[in-house]
Amino acid sequence: MQDDYRADVAVIGAGIMGTAIVTRLIETGHKVFVFDLDTEKVAALEANGARPAGSVEEAVSRSAFCVLSLNHANIVRAVVFGEKGVAAAANADKVLIDMSSIDPADTADMAARLRRETGMAWVDCPLSGGVPGALSGRLTIMAGGSAEDFERARVVMRHLAANYTLMGESGAGQTTKLINQLFCAVLFQAVAEAVKLAEAGGVDPAAIPTALAGGRADNRIMQEFMAKFAARDFSPTGRIDNMLKDLDSLQAFALKTKTPLPMTGSVVEIHRLLCAAGLGARDSAEMMRLLDGFQPG
Repeated sequence: MQDDYRADVAVIGAGIMGTAIVTRLIETGHKVFVFDLDTEKVAALEANGARPAGSVEEAVSRSAFCVLSLNHANIVRAVVFGEKGVAAAANADKVLIDMSSIDPADTADMAARLRRETGMAWVDCPLSGGVPGALSGRLTIMAGGSAEDFERARVVMRHLAANYTLMGESGAGQTTKLINQLFCAVLFQAVAEAVKLAEAGGVDPAAIPTALAGGRADNRIMQEFMAKFAARDFSPTGRIDNMLKDLDSLQAFALKTKTPLPMTGSVVEIHRLLCAAGLGARDSAEMMRLLDGFQPG
């Protein structure tokens, strides 16, 4: 792979992450074709250099790579195998890069079907690092697929990810993302509880990350979010309902494999409670509202 090679890339899904991915790929010299049902989102990206497509099929037909940034396995399946979908323009020279977070078994099934019916490769590439990571090309990508297809996808991933790791065959990337979400969800709850304990003891919670830096309790969630939680800063960095979606997938996978996850189960129910309280679309800092007794603020 030549370092100066740039590809034609279709991006399907222009939500928060999809928009960041498109923006980064354009900035790094790729020609990007975008499709989303929300034409206003596509128009905003067109103003920044993206090329709008009238259908998924059109975007894929004009590209060597197809990046999916979607919310659910059912949506991915419809986009890939539905009318005027990915499969309609697929061939063995193209690579599908699914950056959605979906069920590992669904991923493996769809990847095998796409290969069988069209010859097109599939690499599952769920991400960690959010919008800031995408815009700076510093995402952590946990991939699933063949070693050959993993390397083919590097043409695109090298401009999005600082850490791009092959975890195994199709679905392995999605399994690793579930593990990532387990850590994040449990640590967010731990940070919220630590803030309350510090406040009860008369300690400034914003000083805790500096005090614990380098020790065994040190972690990036604490370093990045403890001051935010302490300030009751509810500005959006992610959605509670999106985390719950991933946690539901995690629990389903654990049930299927008979894996006990007692701590995760408690955190899942906390997320479900927050969603039931109407806070699903809000940031993880809303955990503080629960511990504060849902006081206004």
